[in-house]
Amino acid sequence: MQIWLPRRFQIYQLFCVIIIASLMLTSPLWGQRKKPKKPSTFHWVNELKLKSPGVKHATFRSASMNLDVGYCIYLPPQYSVVKNVKKRFPVVYYLHGGRPGSETKSVRLAKSIHKQISSGDVLPMIYIFVNGGPVSHYNMPDRENAMGEDVFIKELIPHIDKTYRTIANRNGRAIEGFSQGGRGTTRIMFKHPGLFCSASPGGAGYATEKRISEDNGRENKNLIFTPGYNTWDLARKYAKHPKPKLRILIHVGTKGFNYENNLEYMTFLESLKIPFQRLIVPDVPHSAARIYEKSGLTIMKFHEESFRRSGAI
Repeated sequence: MQIWLPRRFQIYQLFCVIIIASLMLTSPLWGQRKKPKKPSTFHWVNELKLKSPGVKHATFRSASMNLDVGYCIYLPPQYSVVKNVKKRFPVVYYLHGGRPGSETKSVRLAKSIHKQISSGDVLPMIYIFVNGGPVSHYNMPDRENAMGEDVFIKELIPHIDKTYRTIANRNGRAIEGFSQGGRGTTRIMFKHPGLFCSASPGGAGYATEKRISEDNGRENKNLIFTPGYNTWDLARKYAKHPKPKLRILIHVGTKGFNYENNLEYMTFLESLKIPFQRLIVPDVPHSAARIYEKSGLTIMKFHEESFRRSGAI
């Protein structure tokens, strides 16, 4: 059955078709398909483009890879004071989120860090922004030059202690990170508790880590880790011999997509009788920068208290 439309409507309809076709043909996007986003290329050394007070970029030579490795360092204003030339400072190692690694990814936090230290609200600390490697903060022995954890633990930390006026022992050393870096912080703090007196993992993807634990190291079909190399199994191992004692602060925003699985992981730690503190930041999404805007001082004061309890400051 045909429906006849008034002639005026038919003319109007034809006019609309002509206009739409004309706009499409003259558009520079016509005939172009949206190109898939290319995966980020990994480099062990990356240019620091963001300028922040007290922050500089540096490199060291990795003995294991025979390559230069980049890091960013924040030195508090007190570091360069002439009368303090013999004074040593505690260090917070910050593990960035995302994959692959880059030492520049979390440097934007230095603005908040500098503000709190400069105002005197927290004692001066050095912050090191770590390059996590091709699969951020994981060791990948089946890949070339991809031992992100070992480069950090075995090479970067000794380099920092040798090069700068740090408190070069566990009492003056903290670890912190967000998202992928929160996963790395949690694994490393339980695997190497003798290196850090303070740890603050944030926004970590504990659901993914749980899947790795339950699926014999498999995150997905293309990414398989050594069995036991995850935040759940390493916590179980630490709980059997919880020495030296870690001070732990888990932080997460209530609007972050990892909020619920962070709550689940906290319940898990409680079941293991591993003590920790929690920092739940209301109405904040999955963003380290937003958490630092609201509660960065709380995290920094947590590390300060850890250093004080250890006798480092």
